Amino acid sequence: MAAIRAGQGLLVGLLRCGHCGRKLHVRYWGARGTHARYLCKGDYDDGGQYCQRFGGASVDRRLSQELLKVISPGIEASLRALEELSTGDAAQRIALSSKLEQLEYEAKKAFEQYDAVDARNRLVAGELERRWNEKLEEIAKTKQRLAGLNGKRYSLSVDEEAQILAMGTNFSEVWQNDHCPSTLKKMIFRTVVEEIIVRTDAEKKTLQFTIHWSGGTHTQLAMDRPRSATETATPIEALEIIRRMAVRHGDDQIASVLNRLGYSTGKSKRWNQIRVATARRNYSVSGQRRALPDPERVSLNEAARICGVSHRTIERLVEAGLLKREQVTPRAPWEIRRADLNNETVRSIIDRLLRTGKLVLQGGSSGNPPSLFTENEGDDNARHHE
Repeated sequence: MAAIRAGQGLLVGLLRCGHCGRKLHVRYWGARGTHARYLCKGDYDDGGQYCQRFGGASVDRRLSQELLKVISPGIEASLRALEELSTGDAAQRIALSSKLEQLEYEAKKAFEQYDAVDARNRLVAGELERRWNEKLEEIAKTKQRLAGLNGKRYSLSVDEEAQILAMGTNFSEVWQNDHCPSTLKKMIFRTVVEEIIVRTDAEKKTLQFTIHWSGGTHTQLAMDRPRSATETATPIEALEIIRRMAVRHGDDQIASVLNRLGYSTGKSKRWNQIRVATARRNYSVSGQRRALPDPERVSLNEAARICGVSHRTIERLVEAGLLKREQVTPRAPWEIRRADLNNETVRSIIDRLLRTGKLVLQGGSSGNPPSLFTENEGDDNARHHE
């Protein structure tokens, strides 16, 4: 086993490129230099391109899940194998003990025959002595084998077996604990995994892994390729809208506008208040969760409430050019100046509407639909104003 190096990357030294056959390297980045990124240089050093590269955190997590699936049930299987070994050794121990007993009896008989022979009969005495020595040598070898078996007993007590089974049950919890050192995780990976072949598909959207386990079996799995920070960056157009709206509008309003305009985050997700706040923080854009009250400007809702009319009345005043409205970006909330609501012309039209029920604009056009007086509740963006 190669030396375990420092760093958070768990698969260092195990990954091999499925395209060119080279070993993948690891680089660390981030503020603390602890985020791993795996890469295959390919022919980069010769002026070419990297063969493949991807972030390490999600890959480490995915392959750790596969490791946990193998190890947890493997502990119970090992106990069963240990039990089988213990059964086999017990039978062998009984056979060797019987053999030793027989050899000791034969050695005793050989000694008695040697001791009873006439010492002057050197030829017979020498043969009997040789037979006796052979039995003594066999006894010594049998005792040695028996001692070896006794020295590597595989049997476990009930408590020991329960502890090992508990270890398998809690292994996943221990692995995922923040206090579990990465060096220990790497050592476990190196023990059970020979090599991992990785390749990307033609569109570079999927990573395909082939895990070569130490036992000789192989496992294949696939996952989405982790995208780099450049690939997951907030689109420039969306960021520009965030910058312009964050001056007065809240994150919730910005998210609503971005979704209505069809923009998504760098990870292709819908915008929400939290994601807008994250984007502002990442790009150092000042802002707020909710819109700040502006003493000079009001929204469409507020303008209708102040004047005691409906949204549609305010809209018709804007369409007629009698009331000005501001809009930071298409689909953003309308902003109307309070001073414009107090304009003499606008005030007289609204007063007449409230007295007669008729909206008379410049040129004499009028109307008195119910919506002119009905207060409409809802989002300022609901009508998708351009």
